[in-house]
Amino acid sequence: QVRLVESGGGSVQAGGSLRLSCAASGYTRYNMYTCMGWFRQAPGKEREGVAGIYTGRGWTFYADSVKGRFTISQDNAKNTLYLQMNSLKPEDTAMYYCATARRSCGLGDYDYNYWGQGTQVTVSS
Repeated sequence: QVRLVESGGGSVQAGGSLRLSCAASGYTRYNMYTCMGWFRQAPGKEREGVAGIYTGRGWTFYADSVKGRFTISQDNAKNTLYLQMNSLKPEDTAMYYCATARRSCGLGDYDYNYWGQGTQVTVSS
């Protein structure tokens, strides 16, 4: 059974940092992913892509709103995805989700077929 478990969320003041983790398990050769991504959803807003990574080559991509502040990375040995978030802003407040995609992927959620339950990030001014 596929599982994606996020952790590392919390409450910080503006300008602070958090590191999110996403542990993946239960994948087989029949459903192994090619990409992993981070998404977020704030109350009353649509879910938006934050960052993604092609796990084989390590190619990364980011939403313009987080470029230069967030860094996505992976530890393939641990099947874990990370999101280092620096210089956090109140507008970064949201539930953050990780997800996996079997083939190509981008910042649109339609590419992703497995999702975690999310971890809350709250940034106060």
